[in-house]
Amino acid sequence: MNGMTPPHSIGDLSTRTGIPVRTIRFYSDTGLPPPTRRTRAGYRRYDDAALDRLRTISVLRELDIGLPTIRRVLDGDLPLTEVATAHASAVELQIRALRTRLGLLRSIAGRGSAPEEITRMHRLTRLASDERRRLVADFLSGLQADTPAAQSAVAALRTAVPHLPDDPSDAQLDAWAEITELIADDTFRALLAEATLPPADEAALAGIAPEEAADLLRFARQAATASVDAGTEPESDVAVAVVDAVVARFAATLDRSDDGDLREWMARQLAVGHDPLVARYWRLVWTVNGWHVLPGHLPFQPWLVTALRRHP
Repeated sequence: MNGMTPPHSIGDLSTRTGIPVRTIRFYSDTGLPPPTRRTRAGYRRYDDAALDRLRTISVLRELDIGLPTIRRVLDGDLPLTEVATAHASAVELQIRALRTRLGLLRSIAGRGSAPEEITRMHRLTRLASDERRRLVADFLSGLQADTPAAQSAVAALRTAVPHLPDDPSDAQLDAWAEITELIADDTFRALLAEATLPPADEAALAGIAPEEAADLLRFARQAATASVDAGTEPESDVAVAVVDAVVARFAATLDRSDDGDLREWMARQLAVGHDPLVARYWRLVWTVNGWHVLPGHLPFQPWLVTALRRHP
């Protein structure tokens, strides 16, 4: 400045940048930025370059970038683009964590969860992605696969591994929490391996002529599938009429009475390879993975088995 006194005092810098005087003095003491000159009375004075540096410091601090990194940027030792890229990735991780936390809070608010349930869900949702994958991998590796059929079943399970995304929805969080309950149950593990590859529908009605079995199953499939697609719960009163119609068709074809014995026999036959709990697991997997379930694609038997046993 050709010997002229730099134009900016600390107070002026504070007014122009919005940074408190005390903070500017701290930055100046550490060389961010150093004073251009001092007056005869010892007051610090700064030039326009120092003002620009302070403005840069202010923006980067608002983005939560640390002073050591800022110093390297200002000194030209570190490209600003590289810093921005790294911090953008860090912020993205923070956003994902906040979304998970938000989903957990909404789930707790909606479920009215007990303290122990809150603790469990919090622990499960805070698992890192690799920990969640390891949890499922341990479950799959622990499945019994002593027979060729069981080995095929486990292979099929491994093609549809539940994977909770980093920013799950409320429904995905709930489904993930329920999956972790199921895969920790030894009884369910054995059941899943047996029911993953169900037999042909007609094979479930042993002792009945193939034509009659096919006709009964066609009628049952149409009735139950319509209820599943409509979102009717098998435990609801609405399901009673559907169950009564299916049982009446079975009773007429088999020349049996519509009673509790017939309904339990139907439930046992239809449950072979189609356990409702296994069907529930697959629905949860589809929810967690965000897969679209096509209407009429799911087996009808689990819904009907549950309805038969709920309305005996």
